[in-house]
Amino acid sequence: MENSQKAKVLVVGGGGRCHAIVDALSRSPKVGKIYCAPGNAGIAAQAECVPLKDTQVQELKDFALENGVDLTVVGPEVALAAGITDVFKAAGLRIFGPSKAAATIESSKDFAKRLMEKYDVPTAAFRTFEDYRTAVEYVRGGSFPVVLKYDGLAAGKGVVIAEDFARADETLKDMLLDAHFGEGKVVVEEFLTGPEFSFMCFVDGEKVWPMAVSQDHKRAYEGDKGPNTGGMGAYSPVPLITDEDIAYSLEYIMKPVAAGMVAEGCPFKGVLYGGLMKTPAGVKVIEFNCRFGDPETEVVLPRLESDIYDIFSAVTDGTPMPEIRWSPKSAIGFVLASKGYPGSYEKGFAIEGLDEAEALGDIRIYHMGTAMKDGKYVTSGGRVLMVVGFGEDLKSAQAHALKAVSCIRCDNLFHRRDIGWRVL
Repeated sequence: MENSQKAKVLVVGGGGRCHAIVDALSRSPKVGKIYCAPGNAGIAAQAECVPLKDTQVQELKDFALENGVDLTVVGPEVALAAGITDVFKAAGLRIFGPSKAAATIESSKDFAKRLMEKYDVPTAAFRTFEDYRTAVEYVRGGSFPVVLKYDGLAAGKGVVIAEDFARADETLKDMLLDAHFGEGKVVVEEFLTGPEFSFMCFVDGEKVWPMAVSQDHKRAYEGDKGPNTGGMGAYSPVPLITDEDIAYSLEYIMKPVAAGMVAEGCPFKGVLYGGLMKTPAGVKVIEFNCRFGDPETEVVLPRLESDIYDIFSAVTDGTPMPEIRWSPKSAIGFVLASKGYPGSYEKGFAIEGLDEAEALGDIRIYHMGTAMKDGKYVTSGGRVLMVVGFGEDLKSAQAHALKAVSCIRCDNLFHRRDIGWRVL
């Protein structure tokens, strides 16, 4: 195919997830030019970065029109919640991602829980509160630990597992009285136990196509200690999750939710992310997201052997889906984060050794929060890099990844060494 006939694609977002999407698109023979807005220093090696924020919806639409963009792919939830899909479609542009109404499955925990309740999808028992006093009395009369979730978007940090009443009270004050994440409701859920896993699916209305499953590590420190983060690493596949678990999750969770969204008048088109848990009573839903997970995308998409542009097009246009094939190889990724993350941290530290790490082979390095200064990569975010290793099994993938991590030199980064510990 001549370059002039190849598709121009715009990826909206700028972290590791978007780098993985750009990387997957760069492998498609049907894709020519890739733009990424705003992108980051690492993404700039594979796409032209555009200085527009993911929430500048009108400006992004104007850019797509002016530059003849054939397809836009949306990474972050904030852009979807801001209605980017609706704005692009109204302008006659092709865009991969759910409408603002369908994105409510992530932007409102209460909406998601009520949807599951109505369509008989297995999840934790819950109650939703707007009033601090009522919520406190309810929690005081219940059992611990208890799960408290801010109803709206909170960049992956709006969930607290309260071990006792004092912590629950402090969290409810924080969310309902001090409005730490903004005005909103709080969902109080029963605490479930069991291994968690991420099940992302391509969805077009009632049609659902599963991706390879993965497992994310949310806690900042080894042994699953410390505060919740956006994710400190991930791996795929997940040996703890059987083919039967996956089949059950597809038939009794993902498909009924997709059908429920259609019935509610907000059909879903895009990636539906199921954050699931294999409890002693079976698989149950912890949460839904309306987009690719981060850092799960960085270990799932490199395993995709099919052309991702064809997949995005089939969902966007409602045309037949090509066969989706996955590599039998395992992938495991370690996040290198700024010291102090997920709290406050400093930026601007030089990063060296990336070429050395990538030259080892069976390695991909995705940039999450980097910038370029005086010709050198520097840290510019909380999560900075994700080093992904590949192998015939998770053990060899882990060895490749950790060897690459040891090549990277920076004075202000830390990482967990135990990603995948539940199976390794």
